[in-house]
Amino acid sequence: MTARRLKLAVILLVLAASALALLAWTQVWITADALQPGSAAKTLAVTGSTAAPGLTALALAGVALAGALTIAGPIIRVVLGLLEILLGLSVGLAAALALGDPAGASAALITAATGIAGKESVTDGVVASVSTPWPYLALVAGVAMAAAGLIILVTARRWPGPGSRYQAVRFAAADASGGAATDASGDPSSDAVDDWDGLTRGEDPTARR
Repeated sequence: MTARRLKLAVILLVLAASALALLAWTQVWITADALQPGSAAKTLAVTGSTAAPGLTALALAGVALAGALTIAGPIIRVVLGLLEILLGLSVGLAAALALGDPAGASAALITAATGIAGKESVTDGVVASVSTPWPYLALVAGVAMAAAGLIILVTARRWPGPGSRYQAVRFAAADASGGAATDASGDPSSDAVDDWDGLTRGEDPTARR
């Protein structure tokens, strides 16, 4: 794989993983049955925005990082690679915490729906909870983001540099063979004046050359 294709593939991986994390954040993560005082249990659908509220900021940071990678130099790429690893670990941790403690992840919604507050009270009030595939996909997205960051660290120096809209222009003095003719004083304008004067007198300026 060429360096240019490698760069494109890594940037697309960062974008895809970030988009997957953002998509998972909008979906239902947990279905919880919570007891209500004086009534039957109520089934609640807990979305990623409740179970892992910080996930959206992490995913959007990953999208912004992908854009920065397109113009970053070698040193900045290393910094961005480290940041991408940190983002991936944070996304994975948020998903793992929701999977490990569904009642805790559902606490905000349960409190709003039933009025039960406090960690122990909420935990006791949850009769049953089922996790959907979306938190697992968020966990996969976090792993993919961390892996992309590691790839950036390993391959950053092989990537081609950012393109430049303007090219540097260098001016060099013309040599005797290809440059403008000059007189003994080094001023090409005086030679041009002599040619013009010769034309007014009916002389051929090329005959002297």
